[in-house]
Amino acid sequence: MINLIKKILFQNNITNNFAININKINLDTKVSKIFYAISEYSEKSEIRFVGGCIRKILNNEQFDDIDLATNLKPNEVIEALQKNHIKFYKTGIDHGTITANIDGKNFEITSLRKDISTDGRHAKIEFSEDWYEDAARRDFTINSIYSDLEGNLYDPFDGKNDLEKKIVRFIGNPEKRIKEDYLRILRYIRFFLDYSSLKHDDSLLKIIKKNLKGISRISSDRLLGELKKILNSNNISKLISDKFSLEIIQLIFPQLKNIKILKKINKYSDEIYLKKDFIFLIALMIIDDSDNCEYFLYKYNVSNDDKKRIMLIKNISSKLNEKNFFAEKNLWKMFYIYGKNSLIDIINFEIFNSKKNDDKKLFKLREFFINQSPPVFPIKARDLIHKYNLKEGRELGQKLKKIENIWIENNFKIKQFEIDKIIEV
Repeated sequence: MINLIKKILFQNNITNNFAININKINLDTKVSKIFYAISEYSEKSEIRFVGGCIRKILNNEQFDDIDLATNLKPNEVIEALQKNHIKFYKTGIDHGTITANIDGKNFEITSLRKDISTDGRHAKIEFSEDWYEDAARRDFTINSIYSDLEGNLYDPFDGKNDLEKKIVRFIGNPEKRIKEDYLRILRYIRFFLDYSSLKHDDSLLKIIKKNLKGISRISSDRLLGELKKILNSNNISKLISDKFSLEIIQLIFPQLKNIKILKKINKYSDEIYLKKDFIFLIALMIIDDSDNCEYFLYKYNVSNDDKKRIMLIKNISSKLNEKNFFAEKNLWKMFYIYGKNSLIDIINFEIFNSKKNDDKKLFKLREFFINQSPPVFPIKARDLIHKYNLKEGRELGQKLKKIENIWIENNFKIKQFEIDKIIEV
């Protein structure tokens, strides 16, 4: 009886906190304007919060995105927003999604849907007015929870109970759901790491392995996007300790050869990881002595800036074992040539790869250079033109470069006679 009373009080506390947080969303974002616009459109029109924001509020997590579902069709949503002077974008109108914008905050509003057919990548959908049909097409019970503006839940598959019991459960037949969209294999891994306290179900493991080839149908952009969410998880250490999850990630992303380096997260490297720097984590896992890094960057759509960043880390990291690499003079030289961010990348890279579990020297170096400004080369081309009566052109550029090189090698100092000597040659 006492346990039953405690359970009831616990559930009531969750419900009360949930309603308070839903109300806070309204106060912080003015989402009620959208609820009003949709609700007033017709006698039957409804709108609810759905998906990740509900799951995260129930689980006392921070959230950014706010997704909404409505029984109106996209063109009707547009009419409702226009009537109430709410700015919007037709971001995914073919799939039923309109993005409303209030005071710079985006809200995705998606019409209720049901799947007509699927091919493992995409689904042909039909708009619906049935909330149950929309919930039934979602992947996991914990993602099929809806709420109105007052915090009243619509939870047809008991996702709240699964969340409380730390169960990650497919809606309906797991194999059927995976075959509808093979990305759900990775999504299962992500939600398992974040929410499950149980062991994997043996029958589900067999289903996932049986259908793993289907991942080849998924675009590299979607795969990389899901990998980013997994690596940004607060429970990434669980990935390394969970044999099955790690195996699946390595089979899908064989280029992550150094993924087990995440085992080495310590109180210093953890500060790096907690910044959720996806590109740096990728660099850690793909850089080795082979062309593995280049192949990953070829296969996956990484921005040019991110490619340059990763390749710079690789090229410099090959010199980490050189004597005096971490000498102050050499670090200042890299600071000037490559910039602060690149130097910090290299120090962070060494922190993770260091054989010492607690390399305070590297950490102190990192903190030191974070607070420094790069040296500024004091000589300008116009100075040389004016003082030595030189002309613009290639020769002037070459002399200026020689002066700069001497200035760098001499701890960012240069004497006048050294400049005169270069100019006179």
